[in-house]
Amino acid sequence: QVQLVESGGGLVQPGGSLRLSCAVSGFTLGSYAIGWFRQAPGKDREKISCISSSGGATYFTDSVKGRAPISRDNAKNTVYLQMNNLKPEDTAVYYCAARKDHCSAYWFLYDYYGQGTQVTVSS
Repeated sequence: QVQLVESGGGLVQPGGSLRLSCAVSGFTLGSYAIGWFRQAPGKDREKISCISSSGGATYFTDSVKGRAPISRDNAKNTVYLQMNNLKPEDTAVYYCAARKDHCSAYWFLYDYYGQGTQVTVSS
């Protein structure tokens, strides 16, 4: 059974950091790209970044560039999104998704999806 489980979200003050994790099971992580997306209340889903099966990272939104490195540990079947210098506008539900080999900026082109983890940035 394929599963993607996000964790690491929570309430953090502006300027703080969180490390989001996407733990996968039921498929071989090393053959899949993992993308991160987020959706804030009342807004469309936004693409954040993606890491390909070979480890190449792509950042889709300028708002997180330089603040949100993405990495993967295939031995642990986990992909990480390190969110630094968090801002109130980063508040959203963060989702990971898996796609064979290559990244895509389009949510609907992914094969498997997680349920999301809430990130709230507030003082």
